[in-house]
Amino acid sequence: MTTKRRYDLDWLRVISVFAVFLHHVFMPFNGDEFHIMNSESSKLLDDVMVYFEQFRLPLLFFVSGVGTVFAFSKRNWKEFIIERSKRLLIPLFFGVAILIPPQTYFENYRSYGAYISEYPQLLIKLKVNHLWFIENLFLLSLFLIPIILFFRSRNSEVLKSFIKKVTSKYGFIIWCLTLVVIRVITKYYFPEDDKSFMNPSTTLYFGFFFISGIIISSTTELWELLLKNRRKNLLYLILSSGLFYFYYFIPREYISPYFSLATRWSIWYVVCSLVSWSAIITILGYGQKLLNKRSELLKKLNEAVYPFYMLHQTVIIILGYFILQFQVSITAKIIILMISSFLSIVILYLAIIYPFSWVRFLFGMKNNPGKRRKFISKKLQ
Repeated sequence: MTTKRRYDLDWLRVISVFAVFLHHVFMPFNGDEFHIMNSESSKLLDDVMVYFEQFRLPLLFFVSGVGTVFAFSKRNWKEFIIERSKRLLIPLFFGVAILIPPQTYFENYRSYGAYISEYPQLLIKLKVNHLWFIENLFLLSLFLIPIILFFRSRNSEVLKSFIKKVTSKYGFIIWCLTLVVIRVITKYYFPEDDKSFMNPSTTLYFGFFFISGIIISSTTELWELLLKNRRKNLLYLILSSGLFYFYYFIPREYISPYFSLATRWSIWYVVCSLVSWSAIITILGYGQKLLNKRSELLKKLNEAVYPFYMLHQTVIIILGYFILQFQVSITAKIIILMISSFLSIVILYLAIIYPFSWVRFLFGMKNNPGKRRKFISKKLQ
């Protein structure tokens, strides 16, 4: 089992959350559905975003699965539940009460009066919006405690040996067969894109990456195979990406006479799964080679990444509501929204969250009084 600090995974967590930030900055402009939408949209932007959508969140779930094993390694199951509740459940409640209502308010700005008077109505909706990730992560962590315990025990050696043997012989791409089966079957019966934990097509799909993180983090040899086979996995990614865009752009009239709508959707889920998994195993392999380095910057970023995630969509929607009304090009709006949102989140983090222990607690951060005193003393000098 991996117990040594993996700096590449810390970097991938930071990169994944920043990718989520960029995704939500771009969402008002790609013609898809979002809380606020620009009057004009970019088809090119949508064509690019649909590709990165295939592995942006799966990578975050994978890294979270590894992180869950690390968190469990220092605790028994009761201590683990308490730790997960502090880190995930309390921030979720806080976010639903404080961070989500402004999103709903600006989504329907012209339908509401003053925010203060409308707050009770906004709160009672109990929306989670982008915090669905935290909700799902908390529930996955609890429901998968038996699997984590199993892979920590000697009872898992036979299964680990089988997984290592199959993976060594056929490569990590063989894992994708399981992902394809999960994706195609669950989407056939539960086609909705609802991110609720009760939607099997969402939970089982992201759960696959989460469990993969648990399995691989529990087996050192699998990490070594990811590093060793990174070039081969990159080839798989290139081939699957070509297949993805070939199917994405092929005119529907060329294939609709031969395949039913359900079959065409199933093919789409297959090519998406191929991109998702081949991207993950490629990133994990090259990440070990290029990113597994300790740095003070990484330490600071890794601490800030959770509150950054919690804040980002609310800030984007509030600022975006006004920026979308500017009479400038889509490119200019994106740049203005990206820079202003990023700077606003950083300022909120440094001024309100980082220095105060009770605010850190609400955002799922560890309390460090010494760090707080040092931070404030620097500001006062």
